[in-house]
Amino acid sequence: MGRTSDAKSKLLRVAFQLIWQQSYGAVSVDDICQRAQVKKGSFYYFFRSKSDLAVAASDEYWRVHQPDYDRVFSPLVPPLDRIAGYCRMVYEMQRERHAETGRVLGCPFATVGCELSTQDENIRQKSADIFNRTCAYLEQALRDGVAAGQLEIGDIPGQSRAIFGLVMGMLLQARVRNDPEVLRELGPLALDMIAPRMAVC
Repeated sequence: MGRTSDAKSKLLRVAFQLIWQQSYGAVSVDDICQRAQVKKGSFYYFFRSKSDLAVAASDEYWRVHQPDYDRVFSPLVPPLDRIAGYCRMVYEMQRERHAETGRVLGCPFATVGCELSTQDENIRQKSADIFNRTCAYLEQALRDGVAAGQLEIGDIPGQSRAIFGLVMGMLLQARVRNDPEVLRELGPLALDMIAPRMAVC
C-alpha cells in the first residue's frame, strides 16, 4: 500500500509542476509518468485521464497551500494587513519559482484555466472554484475592515473580485516580462484600490 500511495502522490505533484512550468497541452501522460517514475498502468489505475489528474492535482496543491492562506488571512491579523500579506505572499512565491526555474510561472489555476476554458469543462470549473476560494478570503477581510470602520465599501463581493483581478493582471504582466519585481508594489496598489478610511478617534 505504501508504494501505491506514493505513486499517486508522485503523479499529483509531478503533473502539477509540469503543467505549471510548461502547459497542459505540452505535457503528455507519458511525460508525467516518466518524470514521476511511475508505470503508465499505475496512472490509469488512479486516473481515467490527464484531465482528471489535472483536477486532482489542483485540489492537492490547494490542500497543501491552504494553511498559508489561513495564516495570512487569520482573523487575528488586521483586515488591511491581510490583504497586504496576501499580495506579499504572491510576490514571494513568484520570486521563489523564478529563482528555481528561471521563469515567472504566474498563477497555475489561471494558466490552465485560460488554456482549457473552452475545451474542458471540468478544468474550467476547478479553476473557477479555486478563484472563488481566494476571493472568499479577500471578501472576509473587506467585511471585517468595514465592520472595524476602516473601509467604506458598498459592493464587497465586487471589490474582492476587483482586487483579485488586479493580482491576476499583475501576475500576467510578470509572467510575460519574466520579472517577479513587477509584483513588488502589488500590496500598495491593492490597498489604494479600496481607499482605506481610518476610523476617526
